[in-house]
Amino acid sequence: MMNNLKTILSIFSLGILMTGCIGDSDDDATVVLNAGTLSGGPFTFAVDGQADMVSGIALDASDLTGSIQNYVITDDQRNILGLPPTLMAVEGVDFDGAGVGSCYIYHITYEEGLSGLEAGENLDDLIGDFDLSNFIVVNRNALNAGSLAGGPFEFLVDGVPDMVSGITLDDAELNGETQSYVITDDFKNILGLPPTLEAVEGVDFDGAGIGSCYIYHLTYSGSLTGLAMGENLDDLMGNFNLSNFIEVNRNGLNAGVLSGGPYTFTVDGTPDMATGLALDDSEVTGSNQGFVITDADLNILGLPPTLEAAQGVDFDGAGVGVCLIWHISYEDGLVGLEAGMNAGNLDGFFALSNSITVTRNGLNGGVISGGPFEFTVDGMPDMVTGIALDDTELTGTNQTWVITDDQNNILGLPPMIANVEGVDFDAAGAGVCLIWHLTYEDGLTGLMAGNNVSDFEGFYGLSNSITVTRNPLDAGTLSGGPYTFTVDGTPDMVSGFMLDATNLNGTNQTYVITDDAGNILGIPPTLEAVEGVDFDGAGVGICYIWHLTYEDGLMGLAMGQNANDLDGFFDLSNFITVTRQ
Repeated sequence: MMNNLKTILSIFSLGILMTGCIGDSDDDATVVLNAGTLSGGPFTFAVDGQADMVSGIALDASDLTGSIQNYVITDDQRNILGLPPTLMAVEGVDFDGAGVGSCYIYHITYEEGLSGLEAGENLDDLIGDFDLSNFIVVNRNALNAGSLAGGPFEFLVDGVPDMVSGITLDDAELNGETQSYVITDDFKNILGLPPTLEAVEGVDFDGAGIGSCYIYHLTYSGSLTGLAMGENLDDLMGNFNLSNFIEVNRNGLNAGVLSGGPYTFTVDGTPDMATGLALDDSEVTGSNQGFVITDADLNILGLPPTLEAAQGVDFDGAGVGVCLIWHISYEDGLVGLEAGMNAGNLDGFFALSNSITVTRNGLNGGVISGGPFEFTVDGMPDMVTGIALDDTELTGTNQTWVITDDQNNILGLPPMIANVEGVDFDAAGAGVCLIWHLTYEDGLTGLMAGNNVSDFEGFYGLSNSITVTRNPLDAGTLSGGPYTFTVDGTPDMVSGFMLDATNLNGTNQTYVITDDAGNILGIPPTLEAVEGVDFDGAGVGICYIWHLTYEDGLMGLAMGQNANDLDGFFDLSNFITVTRQ
């Protein structure tokens, strides 16, 4: 503790003065040591970087006895800090350099052989013949910025100037060379340095916006760095002291708290109002009040002036979507508060409450399950089975089923699931159908076969769709050839001929050989039979080899007929050309 003072005082420890001597050894009288009496002080200094020396100390030596004399300076724990040999040396000590604390100045008298009298030791550990005088206290106090009273202050940021008043400074213990006031934010960033209390009370805190400010009184001595707007109090360097602070809270406008909802309505042509909406206005502030209805993107849809007007809005008329209901509090001059504008662009002094959500759902056609279905168009009836409707969230007054093609053109309107499962999709030929469930309100137009779902007008909802794929017969794919033969009396047969039957379907299978006009020349039943045909015997010309799949009842499949005249359910593969030169 107090290393500077130790340094200053330790130089005196080498020069302890001998100011007297005892009688000769033959004198058997007992001598009682007496260190005399100090007067002066006590002393109180401010640790402010300015040198602080004691003065006016005196030693009453009328009863002084002892061979050796000296002065001792200790801390408040009696640890020896220095041993100035004379009163002049005591008065040359700079107590400011020791920092904050207390020192004690003693006079000591002692005889030869005293141990423990050195800097760093403690007076309680002295051993030998000695006596200490009374002590003089030197108090080294920190700078004191005084004590502020007043506030705290609460203001509303509303464009009207807000000044503090009634602040006082108790400067009874104030010290320091220079005085000022400091205003900071709640992170101790310096916002202003008003030089006087009058200047503090002239500051308009409304202009600072929403937040908290702190007002301090500052005292400092010498050079203080970091004392500037934009700096931080924690970065001040020098001899200074800050008073307590007074808080200034700058509150925004308060629009209150809305309760009620959230609301969920079905857009079905029936009026839907937000009943039970309530406003807790116990903390509402602001000159003007109103309600605002926006969409989910804050576009302003309406401005009902009262709670009753807000509860009278028909949200069904807004169609499917989401609305938000707000309460607004604002001051004159607010810009942008009108239908068609966006609440995110309001400019002025205002506050919005929490919002209440109004969800406007379309009619719900439920969820259908089953399928998808795949049929082959082969003359055999194909019906769907296992279709189910989950009507947990189904809404709407009227219900039906709709069958469309893949372009949403309406093919049929079966009224119930049983009717849907009675439809023969084979009769529709190859293609794709979609099965839907439809819910709707009275007045729906466009609901008839031949129309398109996109032509509906009114309140309705469609479920998901189930796909019914109606595949044609598939005769597979032939590979091999083409073949070219010379008509020379030597038999010519095709070979390496193959049928890819991956997608082959149909009840009956055969091969067909035609000329290039489609006239049927032969109907070999198998691949082996095709490879057994002698094409040399047919003379010069072109033949086509086909694979045919068909259902019972096919008409026109005979030698001498034309493949273009086949009538029934059938499919021909690609053909392989056989050229006879």
